[in-house]
Parts: sequence; structure tokens; C-alpha cells
Amino acid sequence: MELRKGINFGGYLSQCEHSTLHYQSFISEEDVKTVAGWGFDHIRLPIDCEVFEHEDGSLYAEGIAFVDRFVEWCKNAGIDVVLDLHKAYGYDFNDAGNEEKNNLFQSEALKQRFVDLWTYIAKRYGSEKHVAFELLNEVVEEENADLWNDLIARAMHAIRTYAKESPVIYGGIQWNSARTLKLLVPPEDKNIIYTFHMYEPLVFTHQKAYWVPDLPPDLEVRYPADMDYYKKISEIIGYKGKDVSVSKCPEMGVPFLKEMVQEAVDAAANAGVRLYCGEFGVIDQAPQEDTLRWFEDIMQVFDEYDIHYSLWSYKKMDFGLIDEHYDPIRDEMLKLLTKKN
Repeated sequence: MELRKGINFGGYLSQCEHSTLHYQSFISEEDVKTVAGWGFDHIRLPIDCEVFEHEDGSLYAEGIAFVDRFVEWCKNAGIDVVLDLHKAYGYDFNDAGNEEKNNLFQSEALKQRFVDLWTYIAKRYGSEKHVAFELLNEVVEEENADLWNDLIARAMHAIRTYAKESPVIYGGIQWNSARTLKLLVPPEDKNIIYTFHMYEPLVFTHQKAYWVPDLPPDLEVRYPADMDYYKKISEIIGYKGKDVSVSKCPEMGVPFLKEMVQEAVDAAANAGVRLYCGEFGVIDQAPQEDTLRWFEDIMQVFDEYDIHYSLWSYKKMDFGLIDEHYDPIRDEMLKLLTKKN
């Protein structure tokens, strides 16, 4: 399973209204056939824990049936699928820093529940040769780095009991920062893939995003532009602009993007594993011509370092490739994203 060039189906079974009507209407088998026809070789499927289990821990049969259906759609279309646990009971990246809501790493009961869920998923899908697993979307807090390593080891032991060959993907902390893969304990298991997310420079890829604190809602950011300009506006968003603010790169463009991924490349090489960018993209508020230039640059970097990837995202979620904003550049984006290696 190469998992070389993929696309996320965000908003379908994650970050959504968890209802039967939504599950039935948001994505169809035709969407899977469409991305396979475009030339993608896999879909990353974010799934919230509510799809698998009720709040009391009992299995949610109807939700699981929708996952089963999607796995079958992918098999029929000849495309692989990454089952990404986007949210676990006791952990949601949207609640970063909230110890009351995000208490997975402080609760033995929740840790065991996390392991038990992955045991179930491995037993159910471990024999499917086109299915890979991603342990948890984005661990954020720096203080959880060692606890995350411990939980990875426990989950891997459970998964390998039932899915000995399935690829398993996981990343570091701080929203899957490329800089934190070095904090992971090198795996003893085979078929492990390190992942990171790439949205740098954030002030460009997330311009006008309502969920980024302190980001001016009317600020249009161009790409590329003078590095001093990027440093100045990145300071506005504080910690989330740090990668630009502290960069020693003299110019914004390919050299900067290489700097951003270099530590991930080094960490994967040192651990002897493949490297995968599970999310990257540009918000539908950015100028289209600049968006295309960013994609040209990031794909050049991915090609040079042999980084496999999955675009965020297929539909809606403020990044939806099939949505109207991308109409003028979609064909060029698809050429870049699905070109033969």
C-alpha cells in the first residue's frame, strides 16, 4: 500500500452533525469513484469516536455500518483508505488546553477505552488489504509528548494482535507539527508511517479564518511575498505564527517550505519509516492565483523529499476542492496532485 497521493473526506464522519441524515447525504459512492478517476490512490477518512461508540462506551452499530460501507466503496473503486480517528473520547484537538474536556492522557479509564477502540477497529478491518489506520488526528499539548509515546505503544500492541501488516500512521504533538516528530520513540513495529500537517505560512493558508485568534478578517495575504512582510503579519497571531517569525530563511517560497519540513524528513529517516503529510491546503478565502503558486511550490518539495500526502479537503470545510472557489484552478491543482511519479 503506497498511500502516495490522497485526499481527505473531512466533514463526512468527523467535525459534522452526527446524524443518520448527514451520513447518508454528505458523501456518496460516486464521490469515491470521482477521486479514484482523478488519479488519487487513497482517501484519508477522518472519523469521530461518536461514529464507533456511544458516550457510555457501547458500540454504535449504525455508525459502524457507514464505515463498513465506505471501506467497501473504496475496495470497489480500487482505492485505499486511511481510517483516521479524528477525535477520541477524552481528546479533541479543538479543545486543546482544556484539561476538563481533554483528559485522555490523565485518565487510565480513557486510555484503556482508546486502546479498546483500536482493538475493535483492528479486529474488524485488519484483514482488509486496502485499509490503513491513523491513531489520533492531532495531539496538541507539549506536556503530553511522553504520555503520547506511551499510549502509542499500548495501542500498537493491541492493533498488531489482530492486524499484523496494516500500515499504522501517527504523528507528534502541537497539531502534528513537522518539528515534533523527533519526540516520537522510534518504532519497533514494521509498516509504521510518520505523519505531519503542513499549513505554513499559516497567515496565507488560513487567511480570514474565523477560528484563528487575532487573525484580521479582512487581511488579504499574497503568496509569495517579502519575508519581512510575512514575519510582521505572523506576529499578529502569536504562537501559531512562530514558524515564520523565527525562520532564518531569506525568502518566502520553496526554500521556506523546505525549512518547514526538514525536521520531519530527518526524523522519519532516523526512525527508518515513511513520511506522510496527512493534511495540507489553502483556505477558500485566498486569491486563486496565489493558491496555485503555493501548491506548485509545496508539491515540488514533496516530490524532492518523497513525502506522500493527502489534500485537505474534498468538499466544504472551508477548503473543499470541488467547491466554486477553486473552479478557475481546479484542473491545474489536480494535475499537480495526481501526476505520475
